[in-house]
Amino acid sequence: MKTELVIDLEAEKQEILKRYRALLRASKSTLQKGDKKEIRKAFDMALESHKDMRRKSGEPYIYHPIAVAQIAAEEIGLGTTSIVCALLHDVVEDTDITLEDIEREFGKKTAKIIDGLTKISGVFDTNSSLQAENFRKMLLTLADDVRVILIKLADRLHNMRTMDFMPRHKQLKIASETIYLYAPLAHRLGLYAIKSELEDLSMKYLDPDTYKFIAKKLNEKKAERALFIKKFVEPIDEIVHEQGLVADVYGRPKSIHSIWNKMKKKNIPFEEVYDLFAIRIILDSAPENEKADCWKAYSIVTDLYRPNPDRLRDWVSSPKGNGYESLHTTVMGPRGQWVEVQIRTQRMNEIAEKGFAAHWKYKESSNDNGLDQWIQKVREMLSNPEANALDFLDDFKMNLFSDEIFIFTPKGALIQLPLGATALDFAFEIHTDVGATCIGAKVNHKLVPISYKLQNGDQVEIITSSKQTPKEDWLNVVVTAKAKSKIKSSLKEEKRKIAENGKEILERKLKSLKITYNTDNIQKLSYFFKLPSTQELFVNVALGKIELKDIKEYLSSEKEVENRSPERPENLSVDGIKSKIKGGESDILLIGEDMQRIDYTLAACCNPIPGDDVFGFITVSEGIKIHRTNCPNAAQLMANYGYRVVKAKWNKQQELTFLTGLRIVGIDDVGLINNITRVISTDFKVNMRSITVDTNEGIFDGSIMIFVNDTEHLENLIKNLLKVRGVTGVTRFDA
Repeated sequence: MKTELVIDLEAEKQEILKRYRALLRASKSTLQKGDKKEIRKAFDMALESHKDMRRKSGEPYIYHPIAVAQIAAEEIGLGTTSIVCALLHDVVEDTDITLEDIEREFGKKTAKIIDGLTKISGVFDTNSSLQAENFRKMLLTLADDVRVILIKLADRLHNMRTMDFMPRHKQLKIASETIYLYAPLAHRLGLYAIKSELEDLSMKYLDPDTYKFIAKKLNEKKAERALFIKKFVEPIDEIVHEQGLVADVYGRPKSIHSIWNKMKKKNIPFEEVYDLFAIRIILDSAPENEKADCWKAYSIVTDLYRPNPDRLRDWVSSPKGNGYESLHTTVMGPRGQWVEVQIRTQRMNEIAEKGFAAHWKYKESSNDNGLDQWIQKVREMLSNPEANALDFLDDFKMNLFSDEIFIFTPKGALIQLPLGATALDFAFEIHTDVGATCIGAKVNHKLVPISYKLQNGDQVEIITSSKQTPKEDWLNVVVTAKAKSKIKSSLKEEKRKIAENGKEILERKLKSLKITYNTDNIQKLSYFFKLPSTQELFVNVALGKIELKDIKEYLSSEKEVENRSPERPENLSVDGIKSKIKGGESDILLIGEDMQRIDYTLAACCNPIPGDDVFGFITVSEGIKIHRTNCPNAAQLMANYGYRVVKAKWNKQQELTFLTGLRIVGIDDVGLINNITRVISTDFKVNMRSITVDTNEGIFDGSIMIFVNDTEHLENLIKNLLKVRGVTGVTRFDA
């Protein structure tokens, strides 16, 4: 037995060395004198400190740091310092090695990055109460060194690639965080290849059936697509070379996640998604000819194929905020289908694939300071101490991960805002005081209200009035984090003044009723009026919503409540809620680690039915709610409240029925509704709750709410409905 283990270890040793050499090859382009020695030193330290550790799959742990370093070097394009940090990213946390040891061996910079990585490795710890708060801490480290985030992304990508051995509930949680936080972050840093892979991998775990379905469909048509691309590309290739351009022309498949998004957005089946791939033309151009060459290639493509005038995107003249530069056009291919063509140079392509990491490489040749601006924006948002962590996260996602529009000031200065920004956002972007006193704006010399949504290229002049102050409903008008936080702090200040006033009034009223003004009594009053805080109580008093007669009413009820302390839902622990609702006898769903029978309700946002992949979410006031794992809200719940998610799976159930919705589309025909209802009611003995039908120019579109037993029952029903003459599509929707 022993000899077998030795052979095994020997083979592992060889494999580790093989992977290490591959890492050196990947980092060859960035290596300077003495770098190889540094990497070797880091590798030896990591190998030694992780020598007795293994991953869930049983592999030696060292495979993981080597893989993370490989991703950092090869896929993000980072240099030696980052490779060293990636190799050592887990040693401080998991072994006896300290930061001091690292600083002594590798210097201050490396120690600082590893310190950042160690700090954020606990960011998504299962027990942490608020992932958003930790995400904020993680971004604070970004202000020091963006490499911390890039290595963290490499770490997450490798974990997602190797998640098969994890328990299901861990897979769901990690995949949710990835889709909710890491994929948008990769997108915002311009790392499109990594963003797409993270989205696909998340989908593989969160919605395995759809993922497998699309992957299978893509595979079936692979050869056919390759032939189409070849035919499409040949004439372009020929003319490009004739005209003296050096270019690489090829087709690239779209990601599974983006295809699924398109199917959902347009509500179409897989067969109708036309752009399953994009054609890329990558030019080898000198810096001074880049723009001219891109347009030259564009004109060649549009001479050969007819372009769709609405689909031209020019990010060469004004790059996106994350540094992306490219020309996109959609043209009509030889078989009457639309094809997307992306034209860019090698430099632009590297920036598109590797984001800001590639920017540093070209720093000398370009004066682009997009990264510095981005980090500045992050700092601005993080430095706002008022923001609640969850608001912060939503603001952050909304602002930093969205497309930009460019707006001109009256003097022609350019200001960048997120898509959907309003005139009020623009006012706050100029100055807080301008925003706070804004009463309207002139957009392209026309008067508009503060809620006016700005369009790319608008010229805006803000109109102010000294009498104006920020209002509560302004929060629904603005989208930028800056405007939101300024409005919130202004409203808080206003509220504080009103509350001060209310406090004095309340003191006088209590005095007249001979009630002592103390914290205990104020708390009891707030609770009696069902107000979330004492400040709200003071505000209500100041606004006259609570009067003397109301306080007298409280006095009479207080006699009964005297000895009962208020039970606040937020003080209930998760276990407390679990124990409170364990009374229910149900034979349907098993919940929690020990899979007990617990009372639950089904979430209205996704209407789960037996057979669906589900999880339980502990709510504060309604016990456990069951959601489908591919529910639109699931990623947010799991990413932000991982600690309130419990496992749930269906047991052999009694004959119970669940409400679900079916959308039926087809060609309107005599007796079509009769045939559909016959299949549902007679053949399947299914009860219908409601049916709405719309026929328009011969097209039938109906929604039916029905009660079914489980997913198998539903699938059989769908199959039979599709056999009805005239029906072209049946899809389930969340009622």
